[in-house]
Amino acid sequence: MKWLELKTERLVLRPFREGDMEAVYKIFGDPEVNRFLPWFPVGTMEEAREFYEGRLRNEGSDFYYGICLRGEDRPVGYVSFTLNDSHDLGYGLCREFWHRGIAGEAAGAVLEHLRRSGIPYVTATHDVKNPGSGQVMRRLGMRYCYSYEEQWQPKDILVVFRLYQLNLDGQEDRVYRKCWDNAAARYVECLDGHGEPGSKDFS
Repeated sequence: MKWLELKTERLVLRPFREGDMEAVYKIFGDPEVNRFLPWFPVGTMEEAREFYEGRLRNEGSDFYYGICLRGEDRPVGYVSFTLNDSHDLGYGLCREFWHRGIAGEAAGAVLEHLRRSGIPYVTATHDVKNPGSGQVMRRLGMRYCYSYEEQWQPKDILVVFRLYQLNLDGQEDRVYRKCWDNAAARYVECLDGHGEPGSKDFS
């Protein structure tokens, strides 16, 4: 699969580079931006470089696109995609760019690239305490499937996740079940009139 530079009306998405350390520090060092992510925020420029070397060089199972505003070659966020059976989509954005539709615009461009590349489906999860992330997923056309508990590492905290899925190949009945099967506690929540999960349906 080829990871091409992607462009939208407002954005350019590209791999992170050696020269992006200040941006990496800002994105992955902000406690609020990283509040609902498994890792601890980086605290120094050295930790930012270690984070870049360990995750952002796109040499493992995860691929990260840096989100840049057009005309500004400096990442202000990221979209990630996992090259395993979950095909997990993730995203994060510096606080000053929240509530401008940037995460959804960037993730939408990545989804279209994945569709053209033959990826059959994509999943995404969010902490139930972070419903705004679920709103982005629904705007992308993703469908809520189920909720489950996981002891998230390395923070070692119990999190209730909501899993969403988008079947890019048209097989609408497919549901990724590994998170469900591996969870000690799992359930489906009732949807309100806006398609947002609410109360438990069963456990």
